[in-house]
Amino acid sequence: MNKENVFLVVGGDLRQVYTAKKLAENNKVYAAGFDNNIIGDINVIHVDHKLELPEIADYIILPLPASQNGVFVNAPFCRNNIPLTSLAPLLKCDGIIFGGKIDPSTMKIFNKCGIKTVDYFEREELNVLNAVPTAEGAVQIAMEEMASTIYGQKVLITGFGRISKVLIKILNGLGADITVTARKYSDLSWAEIYGCKAVHTSALENIIGEYDLIFNTVPAVILNEKCLNQIKNDALIIDLASKPGGVDFDTAGKLGLKVVWALSLPGKIAPVTSGEIIACTILNILKERRYTDD
Repeated sequence: MNKENVFLVVGGDLRQVYTAKKLAENNKVYAAGFDNNIIGDINVIHVDHKLELPEIADYIILPLPASQNGVFVNAPFCRNNIPLTSLAPLLKCDGIIFGGKIDPSTMKIFNKCGIKTVDYFEREELNVLNAVPTAEGAVQIAMEEMASTIYGQKVLITGFGRISKVLIKILNGLGADITVTARKYSDLSWAEIYGCKAVHTSALENIIGEYDLIFNTVPAVILNEKCLNQIKNDALIIDLASKPGGVDFDTAGKLGLKVVWALSLPGKIAPVTSGEIIACTILNILKERRYTDD
């Protein structure tokens, strides 16, 4: 990488602001889709009727998710819509558009223009590092919502992925009594090595009534009506899974259970860290491409 690379960061939330700031340490960066001063000293391109750049970009970076509808850039800080189709003329012919969770409609628009797209959300290093702010945010929610300490509480974590592993590390330090449920017996073995009790998911309904605090990380409705009927009335459920989530929310509401569906925690809890993770992931991708080309 060198200072001659030109990046255009378009749309997004505070994560994109700090993505732009990180990239600007060693590159020329423009930003569009921000109507206020939150972007700081980055070169801001204001979006009026047409998006124009003083120079053609080597790379365009879209937010996470890149688009909410497959038509416009996801740009909550911008008064005007930014059509995805308006970006092609701003990019060099051999340039790349990066984005997070790029949907098929968005992909199709860029493919028609012959533009290469890379989904940085598919990168393992990003997801591993994003597990940290997600887990920290989940614990913060638990502390805010519970009238008791986490120390000594019986805590259940469903699933044993990246987020669960970081959660266990934090909760162990806080003195929680942790049980993990998982489908794979290898995961159950690892959970025990992490210092947790381990129970197969098939037995979830039989044990779930014992816990004061439940973290779900499984992106499927695992906390169904049968399970919810067994949960303590004063228990707290924090669902960390992406849509559709892991809780039957309608049933939980009817039962009066306290459920927090904590989506997109990295951007809400730690936008600086999350933005820097995105920037570093993109730079990693470009380094790999450079080594491959060499």
